Amino acid sequence: MKYNRLGNTGLKVSALSFGTMTFGDDWNIGFEDQKRADQMVDMAIDAGINLFDTADVYSYGVSEEMLGKAVKNRRQNLILATKVMGSMSDEVNDRGLSRFHMMNSVENSLRRLDTDYIDLYQLHSFDNNTPLEETLRTLEDLVNQGKVRYIGMSNHAAWQMAKGLGISDKNGWPRYASAQMHYSLINRDIEHEVVPLAKEEGMGILVWSPLNGGYLTGKYRKGEDEDSRFATSDLQDFPPIPDIKVANEIVDKLTEIGSNHNVGPAEVALAWLMDRPGVASVLIGSRKTEQLKANLKAAEIELSQDEYDTLTEISEPRTPYPQWMLNLNM
Repeated sequence: MKYNRLGNTGLKVSALSFGTMTFGDDWNIGFEDQKRADQMVDMAIDAGINLFDTADVYSYGVSEEMLGKAVKNRRQNLILATKVMGSMSDEVNDRGLSRFHMMNSVENSLRRLDTDYIDLYQLHSFDNNTPLEETLRTLEDLVNQGKVRYIGMSNHAAWQMAKGLGISDKNGWPRYASAQMHYSLINRDIEHEVVPLAKEEGMGILVWSPLNGGYLTGKYRKGEDEDSRFATSDLQDFPPIPDIKVANEIVDKLTEIGSNHNVGPAEVALAWLMDRPGVASVLIGSRKTEQLKANLKAAEIELSQDEYDTLTEISEPRTPYPQWMLNLNM
């Protein structure tokens, strides 16, 4: 397993990390079998993974509870990451990034994870209803209290990331160490603004849904697995596929390259992402141990320069404005 620094921090994270959104049965994508969760965490640790990611909103805390049980007695050498913002009940203040909600949420996450501290506490999205200064000051206090060691964000626009970094720098507060964003061969939107900003400001990119909801496994287009997460979940069109024709061409090329390495298309897609600029770690997760076992092989794949370039070219996104103007280098 390869390890990368998380942005400008001294923390090293495994190039593949384990996402536990499937721990719990919300959205019909997961399971509540603790024994299976334990087996998956064991497999991940044996493969060299040291970063495990969850969120309080995943199955309303069930994911955090299952992960906490799975890592018990070996927590010290692992990096636990969770997120805050989502609505946790019908209570009007039990959501968002207010000081009120975050202070309550961090205590609940600590309890469910059965730990004294959270290694990486991430803002799950941007909260338009709460001043960013309030949110970041709360994170400053949580770091000073020792309940949080590093802070990060997820699903932010580049300007929102930049605004947060500016506020933190102005006040001498902790900066975002990471940006957890969706990124795949099908959706490369973050390359236009988010990736350049993250590289410039020293933030490590953590990739969620690297297989674009499972589409890059190559199973679903041809109806080969009608019992798959992609086919049966409440999230069939999430993340969206902007161009099915191009997506299918990508899957075909992944399958071809995979045959050269005795792996499936999914493992090749993961290997390509692991080599992308700014990426610190790629989150993998599954419902079945055999799926996880297969995805872990991505850490062993070394794509040739030609294979890497071919995938980059076939998936090249349209360049939006003002990027195409800036690229003229006038």
